[in-house]
Amino acid sequence: MSDPPGAHVKNLQDDRARAAAQRRSEGPTPTYAHTSTDTMDGYASDAARIVRPGTFLLEDGYRVGDQVGLPALAFSTNVGGMGAHWTGACPRPGESERIGFLSDLDELLEEAERLLGVSAESLAGAPLAEIVRERLANSLDGRRTRAVQPMPLAVRREKDRRLWWSGSDVVFGDATRANPRHHLFPETLVTRVRATDGRVTGVTIRSMVNGTSKDVDAPVVVVAADALRTPQLLWASGIRPAALGRYLNDQPQVVHAVKLRDVPPQPASHSAGPIDELSGVSWVPFTDSEPFHGQVMQLDASPVPYDGDILPGEVVGLGWFCAKDIRAEDRVEFDAHHLDGYGMPAMRIHYDLTDADRRSLAAATAHMIAVGDLLGDAVFGDPIEFAPGASLHYQGTTRMGAVDDGASVCDDTCRVWGTSGLYVAGNGVIPTATACNPTLTTVALAVRGARAIARSTVPSERTEERTPSHA
Repeated sequence: MSDPPGAHVKNLQDDRARAAAQRRSEGPTPTYAHTSTDTMDGYASDAARIVRPGTFLLEDGYRVGDQVGLPALAFSTNVGGMGAHWTGACPRPGESERIGFLSDLDELLEEAERLLGVSAESLAGAPLAEIVRERLANSLDGRRTRAVQPMPLAVRREKDRRLWWSGSDVVFGDATRANPRHHLFPETLVTRVRATDGRVTGVTIRSMVNGTSKDVDAPVVVVAADALRTPQLLWASGIRPAALGRYLNDQPQVVHAVKLRDVPPQPASHSAGPIDELSGVSWVPFTDSEPFHGQVMQLDASPVPYDGDILPGEVVGLGWFCAKDIRAEDRVEFDAHHLDGYGMPAMRIHYDLTDADRRSLAAATAHMIAVGDLLGDAVFGDPIEFAPGASLHYQGTTRMGAVDDGASVCDDTCRVWGTSGLYVAGNGVIPTATACNPTLTTVALAVRGARAIARSTVPSERTEERTPSHA
């Protein structure tokens, strides 16, 4: 979708180019060409099947029986995956969000911040941002174990003052792109991970252009195909640890919007989009006593029609994410007798909210109303509870564990239990109940896995014969 591959679509300045890139990532059934490229469109929607630019929904199987399911479960199909569309928020996990058996977690998070180019200062000086944080801090910091602060974001400012949002292209970097041993196979689907006698031997790939398949040999395979399609590929390959696809968790989410009251005069807006140098993003961190994470985003326009003038940053969108009550029975299963649009085993989602989840949502809603009242006046009435799946923060289906006890898919280096040379990466590896945005933690765990691979001993003749690649 971009040059270099894997770049964030926000970096495409031309609206038509950005729309074309989004359409290309929308899977087997892309939306119409005239669909908005603005991910804030529909922000105030309580629809069960929210569709965002650059993503596509699961056509069926998103609910089993009378469970709530994940009706808003969505995917992106492109080089870089959701990394080409995400908000760039990179908060660190705290308290019970942290993975207790990783003693080096803080160092890994620091390296993830370096790789992603994370900064808490990029938008910290936006108009009215200081007023927002001051009002939040005055009310919340005295009774919480983690202070309100600017949201760490994976974004940098270019010499021409434009913001450049980090995608997979930033992590790969010029060094990887210039490496003659690195090959990218675009428009290619991995249909099988090949393994013999408990050791991985490579993958089978199929061209989405002409339908031809071929085997690619490799002594190490890393599957990073999101929290739903990673277990799908392993299951289709006959690699099925007991916990595969289980412990699926989304982050229940409520949203609200207010117009700041009592603000000083501000210059007229010259914004080119919903998040730019005129916007600020503040963070209300997760705590165990208040198990939700708040993202307070200043907008350059109201998410719904609004009578009257709007100053830059004067409308504030609040998004509160709750930590899910994690259960093995929340899971994705696969049906070998029915295939999806890519010819892979169809997904069947078993997912429900517990009483604890509903209490968390009620507490988050009450907390959000109180915070909104501190800041200003409601724009669209009461907070809206998003449909399950709308957070796009799916986790747990290939979860990491300290021991092979049947409750995890991989060890603490991301290696799949029982299959030498096979590793998993992505949000699915996170084993804890988190409310914060998962990307920073996911990259930190990927760093740990990459280091383990680099330390592993591979016979020299195999090293020379094999060519690292990704599809």
